[in-house]
Formats: sequence, C-alpha cells, structure tokens
Amino acid sequence: MWSKFSALGVKIVFGMLFITQVYPLIWLVLYSFKTKDEILTGKFLSLPKKFMWSNYSNALEAGHYVRYLMNSLMIALITIVITLILSAMVAYVITRFKWKFSKLVMLVFMIGIMIPMQSTLLPLMIMFKKIHILDTHLSLILPYVAFAIPVAIFILSGFFKTLPRELEESSSIDGASIYLTFFRIILPVIIPPLTTVTILTFIDVWNEYVLASTFISSIDLKTLPFGIYSFFSQHSTNYGIIGAYLILGMLPVMCVYFFLSQKITEGMVAGAIKG
Repeated sequence: MWSKFSALGVKIVFGMLFITQVYPLIWLVLYSFKTKDEILTGKFLSLPKKFMWSNYSNALEAGHYVRYLMNSLMIALITIVITLILSAMVAYVITRFKWKFSKLVMLVFMIGIMIPMQSTLLPLMIMFKKIHILDTHLSLILPYVAFAIPVAIFILSGFFKTLPRELEESSSIDGASIYLTFFRIILPVIIPPLTTVTILTFIDVWNEYVLASTFISSIDLKTLPFGIYSFFSQHSTNYGIIGAYLILGMLPVMCVYFFLSQKITEGMVAGAIKG
C-alpha cells in the first residue's frame, strides 16, 4: 500500500514539474500569434481571434534576425571549438599525469566556476579598451571561453578518471607519442562528455546578453538577444512581435537540445561513476 502512495506522489511531483515547464512555452506560442490589444486585454491561455503570422515576418525583418543569428552562431561555434580543445587538454594532463601542482591547478579552475561572469564586466571593459578589441567579436569570445573552460574541465576530468590506464600503456608500447595518444586514442573515447560540454556551452553563449550588449556597440556585430530591443520604443511596444522573436530565438537551442539531450545524460553519468 505504501509503495502505491509513494509512486503516486512521485507521479504528482513530476506532473507538476512538467506543467511548470510546459506552461510558459505554450503561453509564449499563443502570445506570439496575438495582436497587441489581445495581449493587453485577453486571458493568458486564450486562443487568438486571428493567428497573426505577420508577427513572425515582421520579427524576421525588423529584428534583423538573420544577421544577428549568424553573429550568434559564429561566436558560439568558435567558443565551443576553443573550449573543447583547451579543456580536453587541461583535464587530460591534470587527471592522467602525476605532477606536483595538479591538484592546485584543478582547484584554481574549480574556483573559476564560482565567479559570476557579470562581476568581471568593468575590468574586462577596461582591459579590452586598452588592447583595442572592444566592439569586436573577440571581446565576447575570450570571456565566453574563459568562463566555459572550468565547467568543461570539471565534466571531462570526471570522465578521464574512469578510463583504464591500459590505453596509454598500450599506445606507449607501440611507440606513439603523447600527442598521438591523445588525438588518436583518447579523443574518440571521450565523445559523450565532449557532447555534453558542447551543448552546455552553446546554451550559455546563446543566451548571454549582458556582456554582448556592453562590449558590442556596432549594430552589425550584435548577437541575437539584442534584437528584441528593436521592438521597444518610447511610446509603444509591439508585444506580439516580441513573442514571435523570442520563439525564433529559442528554435536553434531547442533543436540542438532535442537531438542531443540524451548525450548530456550519458556524458554526465559516465563522468560521475569511477571504475
């Protein structure tokens, strides 16, 4: 009897969590098809009297969607590639080699996880202004990589600890160098955690706004989150188009997560169990 009640309680909890996650998405979809008057006077989950597909066409044109999308994709891809290469190398050296300061170096990177990105806004701006990279995509890529690497090292180092030492020993016997062992043998084995790092980094970079709006002033270099402010004016705000723009901005992340969500679980679980 008790097991039935506990199972029912678990179902209720998960049902409530599902509703709290799905409700905002349904609301936003309906929101994006409504006129401004319907949004201001209608109910939250009421169907629009007429589906305003023009909200989406206006969001694409007025919000410079394609231009900002390309900027966001380029910054995200470069950040991911650099993060994967550097974090994999650092995590490999920390966990697979015996040297005096390995634990200290790992501690330094773990401290980096606790530092909020926004707290570095002022010193980064002063630094980038002095080296003349302010208002360039490089001013975003550098801090994005710096803050993505600690999390990536944490995930990858846990996975590296599960790998048998025989991998390096057998390749060493065959005469392979450290670099050949890493790129030819180790990297193919750590695809699951690398996929996890890729998705998490992509989501973080894609949604970041504070640094992007502070360091980038040229319209042509702005990222996708900035486009929403194209629909705000001093006297009016077109909420329907804003909703459509938010949906369009969510689509790339939702697609990436939908197709690769299982890899996140595999990567996290693989690095959580040693043996």
